[in-house]
Amino acid sequence: MSGRVRLAIGAAVATMMAACALLPLVSPVNWILQAGLLVTVQAAVGAVTRRVPLARSLTVAAQALVSLMLLTLVFAREHALFGLVPGPDTFRYFADLLQQGSDDVSRFAIPAPLSDGIRLMLVGGVLVIGLIVDVLAVTFRSAAPAGLPLLALYSIAAGLSDGGTDWLWFLVAAAGYLMLLLAEGQERLSQWGRVFGGAARSPDGPASGTVAPVRTGRRIGMVALGVALVVPLALPAMRGGLLDGTGTGVGAGNGNGGTISAVNPLVSLRDSLNVDEDRQVLSLKSSSNTVSNLYLRIVSLDDFDGTTWKPSQRHIIGVPDRFPTPAGLSQAVRRSEVRTRVTAADWYAQDWLPMPYPPSGVQVSGKWRYEPVGMTLVGDHGQNTRGAVYEVTSLDVQPTAEQLASAPEPSEALRREYTKVPKSLPSVVAKTAEQVTEGATSHYEEAVKLQDYFAVTGGFQYDTEVQIGRGADAIATFLEKKQGFCVHFSFAMAAMARTLGIPARVAVGFAPGTTQSDGTVAVGLKDAHAWPELYFEGVGWTRFEPTPTRGTAPEYTQSDTPGTSLPDVTRPSQQASEAPSATASPTESCTAQMRKLEACDSPSAQAVVTGGGDGPKWWQSALWAVGGLVVLVLPFSPLLWRKRLRAVRLGGHARTEEGAAAHTLAAWQELTDTAWDFGILPDESQTPRRAAARIVRLGHLDPAAGAAVHRVADALEQVLYAPRPQPTAGLAEDVRRVTGALGSTVSRGTRLRALFAPRSAVRVLWAVSAWSAALRARVAARRPALRKPSGQES
Repeated sequence: MSGRVRLAIGAAVATMMAACALLPLVSPVNWILQAGLLVTVQAAVGAVTRRVPLARSLTVAAQALVSLMLLTLVFAREHALFGLVPGPDTFRYFADLLQQGSDDVSRFAIPAPLSDGIRLMLVGGVLVIGLIVDVLAVTFRSAAPAGLPLLALYSIAAGLSDGGTDWLWFLVAAAGYLMLLLAEGQERLSQWGRVFGGAARSPDGPASGTVAPVRTGRRIGMVALGVALVVPLALPAMRGGLLDGTGTGVGAGNGNGGTISAVNPLVSLRDSLNVDEDRQVLSLKSSSNTVSNLYLRIVSLDDFDGTTWKPSQRHIIGVPDRFPTPAGLSQAVRRSEVRTRVTAADWYAQDWLPMPYPPSGVQVSGKWRYEPVGMTLVGDHGQNTRGAVYEVTSLDVQPTAEQLASAPEPSEALRREYTKVPKSLPSVVAKTAEQVTEGATSHYEEAVKLQDYFAVTGGFQYDTEVQIGRGADAIATFLEKKQGFCVHFSFAMAAMARTLGIPARVAVGFAPGTTQSDGTVAVGLKDAHAWPELYFEGVGWTRFEPTPTRGTAPEYTQSDTPGTSLPDVTRPSQQASEAPSATASPTESCTAQMRKLEACDSPSAQAVVTGGGDGPKWWQSALWAVGGLVVLVLPFSPLLWRKRLRAVRLGGHARTEEGAAAHTLAAWQELTDTAWDFGILPDESQTPRRAAARIVRLGHLDPAAGAAVHRVADALEQVLYAPRPQPTAGLAEDVRRVTGALGSTVSRGTRLRALFAPRSAVRVLWAVSAWSAALRARVAARRPALRKPSGQES
């Protein structure tokens, strides 16, 4: 085998190994073999044309043409001549698939289902990246620069993944790149032969000519690996759809036989609540006549470190036939027994078993373990809920307001464990809790006041798009912005309750679903929910509902009690309804290709998925890595950058004059950049009013969109010229309206170019150029003046 052939094989394998880091982002992965086959054919064409030999440009052209024909054969043979030769109809079909794939990428969370559009992006990406690496490493015999696309591929993948197996993908990518460098070194040494490799040794050591190339190769490899480690840390967070990193899950240690190992969670239900299609997760058949209280609890988070909530490490035992009475529940509290039959969707792979709380018994097949403190079931040795059918017996506990108000203090051990707050918790949390509950005469009244503060009287808004941030100040930021979704409300109320001495924890699961015409209850992704549970002696752990427009306020918080004034209203969930549904169950559209969608689209997946699950073992992942995986990311970096920039520009800003001005300037910048992407070049010499009229005229905008452009321009003039500019509401919506209108007036090709190759992306190059020029100027300014040596003056 010649050195060129070995180098071509090394380039193809290195490309696929570097892209293995994207394996967790899409499911199923049956496209890997297809992509690997096409890359093999592409590499073989390059090897044959170089052996003929053809000119370098003709070799690249031949590989590109064969790659296009392969894509046509696989994806669009019905739209091509003889099923192989692409024509105008073929390219139109490709454009439609790419548009579909782009929509799917923004719609679905990790791992996204393998639709035709995403498959084209993946397989097409394999060929494009493979061609680039082959051209650099083999055609132009320069393997070191070929590491750049490989590095970008791994770095973006590492920045988007949840971090659970990043070390494995790093090793795979590093091995592939070093293998490529080694193949190039061998090919170069084989050309020099005895002259280069057999240099005579000097008496003092080996000839320098032999050692230098080896050292150079090592240095290149080490620098590349170091960059690969650093770049993912510097990548900006990408949120929404497929690009939304799921963070680290909370999970059960499978097979340890004794404990549940709590790891750092990132409880984010945002993706589940923002999905376009509310896919059904569970189907329930309950003996209860009241669906509004049928919450399905997955796990409780009781360990609060000031930054987030997570489950404590607990001992697990075998599932008992009959569960013990819940802690703290006395015989004086009224209760009734409820039987619920649960059927999980085939694609819903959850390590924890969703059940009404408190459960008193469960009939389920498989390997499950029982955690007594949280009264939860967790799968053992890869057991999960996929397609499971089980029956749960639970208690419908019905305490009165008087029983809760007169509850005695809990035990000192329970208070010590469930009222701990770290010193890092901002003081504003406890201060706000004291202000809200002023005048309360019992912990119950304090809890109701907290619930009403968030849900009714505090001016909070439910918003799944808001960016609160992370860290110790996240709760304080939420209390200031007063916008968030269930995670923020439940975390904040539980933390505030603890500062008041009320034992508290957070439950994660599903809010009540929707009653169907056949009497069953459908629970979908958008029913994903989190709520606080507070402990009252004699009643036990008690649910509260602080999230506005979500879930249902418990009856025991709606009764007037001394010293409180509570609204006697319920707040039904957006998804909860006891009226029969006239629509078909959404599970009909769930295919086998979407089995693992739940892994990031439901609270259970994002909050409590384990590192084990039923996913691939490390050795299986290694085998897949050897088989190869590549996906197109680098050519789509302008698209990703524009989406991220648009989200930042149109996002929330501080509620100050400076913040309002910054928001207006950002909205105008986004509007002009969007017009630029659609072919309307910006003209900085014009006033905002004239620039707006120009955009309306050249963009052929309708009156509504034109009015939106002028509203943004008027707001900009306020900021630029008014002594005290007034903040203007709705600028982000105006910009989005103009974006849609501009897209509707141009051709499909222009829309695709604006999406995948936006002209405004040149600002990145301008910024880099400006930064480089400033850096050179600073270096020149600090450089000491050159002095002539003494005695040489003229």
